[in-house]
Amino acid sequence: MSLKCSSVARTDALYDRVRRVIPPVEWPAFAGDIEAIIELKRRRNAVILAHNYQTPEIFHCAADLVGDSLALARMAMKIEADVIVLAGVHFMAETAKLLNPDKTVLLPDRGAGCSLADSITPDDVRLLRQSHPGVPIITYVNTSAAVKAESDICCTSGNATAVVESLGARRVIMLPDEYLARNTAATTDVEIIAWKGHCEVHERFTAADVQDLRDNHPGVVVLAHPECPPEVVAQADFAGSTAAMSDYVSARKPSRVVLLTECSMSDNVAVQNPNVEFIRPCNLCPHMKRITLANIRRALETNTHIVNVDPAIVAPARRAVERMLAVRT
Repeated sequence: MSLKCSSVARTDALYDRVRRVIPPVEWPAFAGDIEAIIELKRRRNAVILAHNYQTPEIFHCAADLVGDSLALARMAMKIEADVIVLAGVHFMAETAKLLNPDKTVLLPDRGAGCSLADSITPDDVRLLRQSHPGVPIITYVNTSAAVKAESDICCTSGNATAVVESLGARRVIMLPDEYLARNTAATTDVEIIAWKGHCEVHERFTAADVQDLRDNHPGVVVLAHPECPPEVVAQADFAGSTAAMSDYVSARKPSRVVLLTECSMSDNVAVQNPNVEFIRPCNLCPHMKRITLANIRRALETNTHIVNVDPAIVAPARRAVERMLAVRT
């Protein structure tokens, strides 16, 4: 078989994974980049880590390891490749670099940021510590390495309650997502002091949206991310991280479901659950959508954009992440 025929066969096999969510007419636009990425990964001993919010052609056809922020952090600790490409946003690439200081970490688009990460600075954290002496500071992984370095421990939406209770304190500060802090507070007796940061995707969901979904789609099961406002979480049938939502659908197989989170998540979970009907309220993350097959390919071809962390903050930031990863959930 010629190389060309082999390449076609390989990309056709990949298309079988995503044919329910990518129309056949669109696949040729992706196939060439996917084939090139597969070869570049082999040649450079590279792996691609993709967040659950990446589009299906990246998530199911180009990535080697996929998951939510917690899963990606855990996977990053075990990577043996020389190059890591982070198909996600900047704070995720920084976390991968913190855990793999001797590896090359690439972020395909330097502009892939995060509204939560932008909502707080290291100076803000230092002022909070002065205002609340002795109170442990928990920072969401959706923060810069510089903010992590000022904290005691990190958390994700998947382990926030476990992290809070692991500290054995009566009161903690949780930064920067106000809604995650308030939703976590509802699950524990620990007092949580919150910051006013919000995710630009999840803050747009409302309790009225939930009611409209139930009115227009009878029997729909509503799953909400804990970055949604508390009144949305209260109206949902289940609230959890992107990994927890995916697990819920796979385990319970609801006939009709809606995921109140970034809209590519529904496509990715739908691939693995062909008999579940997904209602898609399409709130896009503009930062996640800056990552494309084309710029993943370019990153591997040209070594851009290399992610580094200021050596002065590596040790405390890494300690906060590793302390989180040591918490049992």
